[in-house]
Amino acid sequence: MTTFPNSPAVLKGGLVLIDPVTAAVLRVIALQYNPDTVTRTLQVKSAGTEGGDRSEALRLKGPPAETIKLDAEIDATDQLEFPEQNQVAAQAGVFPALSALETVIYPTSAQLQANNQLADSGTLEILPMETPLALFVWSQRRIVPVRITEFSVTEEAFDVALNPIRVKVSLGMRVLSVDDLGFQHKGGGLFMSYLQQKEQLAAQSAGAVLRTLGLTRIS
Repeated sequence: MTTFPNSPAVLKGGLVLIDPVTAAVLRVIALQYNPDTVTRTLQVKSAGTEGGDRSEALRLKGPPAETIKLDAEIDATDQLEFPEQNQVAAQAGVFPALSALETVIYPTSAQLQANNQLADSGTLEILPMETPLALFVWSQRRIVPVRITEFSVTEEAFDVALNPIRVKVSLGMRVLSVDDLGFQHKGGGLFMSYLQQKEQLAAQSAGAVLRTLGLTRIS
């Protein structure tokens, strides 16, 4: 892909995996190409319900449930033109980049083996395995803790060894708020920063006047 020499560098979106206790960065996964579209849905958590208590009509239980969907493309075609300089792509296609994304939703093999040993030893209660905290990063103004809820892969082209060389990954994510993580959790703090960023940006938006809506007063 060619760019104009004086064009500014385009930031990449991606995922950052951090330790949920220490907040140490464990892995950074940058999307090879930024998707053209990011779809966000916000479901209001209203305290009031149809036919419910009128005193609850304007009350909110908490932040809205926000979901994010995008399609990410991974393509090794250009790299395969120069296999000497891109030996990983020449030997495995896009398997490494694809695996980096896929393993976000897997427990580690070590965790599975450890739980199996606990089960074999007769442990009555085995806790679900904890994964790193995933952050969806889409510019410095949008860094949100997420849980991946949907993951589908379309493999569109292969090399002679049947390694995929062009794939499309469809990701669905749900933003984790303080309702999910609490205020003391690192992810809860990041969510609050995300919300405060929204409030600061909203304050910069130029407000309209009633005349814009064809009104002189509300009565």
